[in-house]
Amino acid sequence: MPRQRDRVGWAEPALLILASLADGPKHGYAIIKDVEEQTSIKLGPGTLYAAISRLEDGGLVAALDGDERRRPYRLTAEGQTVLDERLRAMARFAHVGLTKLGVAGA
Repeated sequence: MPRQRDRVGWAEPALLILASLADGPKHGYAIIKDVEEQTSIKLGPGTLYAAISRLEDGGLVAALDGDERRRPYRLTAEGQTVLDERLRAMARFAHVGLTKLGVAGA
């Protein structure tokens, strides 16, 4: 179970969704479960679908044909580029922060 300080909202839902889709298309429930398994962050359906809508509008994800209940989404080429750039920037930021903290191997 995550500690209280782990729940302060550090993660941007859109970034979590893009990262979840990096290994292939998923429908909404699968994205929620993947994000929760990887980060212990539980996205609510409202948060998920509002973020997906913004990502679709921005051309970062695209909906695929699905059945009546499940509509899968996939990363677009632009979505892959944005995810790559954002994760690299976060890695640089993490390295600087860990170095400032004096963490060995940072």
